[in-house]
Amino acid sequence: MAAKEYTRKRTFVGRIPHGSDLLNSLTDFVKEKGIKLGRLQMIGAVQRAVAGFYDCEAQKYENFVFEKPMEVLSLVGNVSLKDGQPFIHAHITLSDEKGQSFGGHLMEGTIVFAAEFIIEELEGENLEREFDKTTGLALWDI
Repeated sequence: MAAKEYTRKRTFVGRIPHGSDLLNSLTDFVKEKGIKLGRLQMIGAVQRAVAGFYDCEAQKYENFVFEKPMEVLSLVGNVSLKDGQPFIHAHITLSDEKGQSFGGHLMEGTIVFAAEFIIEELEGENLEREFDKTTGLALWDI
């Protein structure tokens, strides 16, 4: 196991505008604020959702598209660097009108109905994502 120690630097609490792409909005925000490392959480609702499942054998994402309003029960994720740019890695848990839950990797195309977020910026050595041959994923180089 490898780990590094960090301290909390700044905390942002905000709301994402109705009709915005959730992933793109979060990415734009961290770039605007210069956040290179952090953690995030969000609750709210979406008009449409796209969640990904990583097929470990094929080493690629399969997307699930939900063309209906859904509640965001939880979104958790982190901010680090990929190719030198701030990168959001987040997982989302959704609920439909029957209370059934679905989830996966947050993908572009998830459209906000209402969204409240908290982003905690961390201070310390940057974490850069690098391609990992074993998994086929861009993982932290710790």
